[in-house]
Amino acid sequence: MKYIIITGASKGLGYSIATGLLNKNNHLFCISRTKNSDLIKAAQSNNCRLDYFEYDLSDISRLDALMQQIFAGIKVKESDGIFLVNNAGTVTPVKPVDKCTGVEIAKNVTVNAIAPMVLTSLFSKHTKDFKIEKRVINISSGAGKKPYYGWAAYCGSKAAIDIFTRCVSLEQQPRQYPVKIISFAPGIVDTDMQRELRSSNKEDFEQLERFIGYKNGGKLLKPEFVAEKVISLIFDKEFLDGGVVDISQYIK
Repeated sequence: MKYIIITGASKGLGYSIATGLLNKNNHLFCISRTKNSDLIKAAQSNNCRLDYFEYDLSDISRLDALMQQIFAGIKVKESDGIFLVNNAGTVTPVKPVDKCTGVEIAKNVTVNAIAPMVLTSLFSKHTKDFKIEKRVINISSGAGKKPYYGWAAYCGSKAAIDIFTRCVSLEQQPRQYPVKIISFAPGIVDTDMQRELRSSNKEDFEQLERFIGYKNGGKLLKPEFVAEKVISLIFDKEFLDGGVVDISQYIK
């Protein structure tokens, strides 16, 4: 049995990743602010065990209790791998930083960087002595490597998760049973985040017309396509531990 924890599973890329993993050999733990009933029904139809947790990752105060609850449902002796996919994210606020409130910046950085950092820490603690495959996939962004006008918080938080990934890998490598970790930029995916960007104020987001052009020109990647790449990464025998990679490296 493979156990997979997925954040942001109710829609977009997270939903597609979860859907692609629905089979009897997997046990999914899905986390999002609201449950997706279609995903729950699909799991039942595919004879896949799925536990759903409604949780807002902008609140990190109860993450310890959440992970304790999840790991209580994991039977290590029956497992050949435990995986964490930190997918949940938010692009809001989309505007210059001097127009942002402290609350907006804090929520962005918490969801995009602090929550996945805490979850990775807890994952590592819970699995420390497990003699099985243990992997973390952090869904990052090309924005973590390139500045965008109006995306200071988003770019900053994604850059943070990239270097965090490298640090965790460095810490884990000397251990007998290390957690392997990778940061993956999925490209420009046709999700609600893109719709949100296209409704932005041009004064606040200088790249507005460019992103509208991506949609009109059919250049957005389908969530299902990107999910396939993420799933292949989860189980890849040649897992690039500590890597900060882009989907372009996996498209032939």
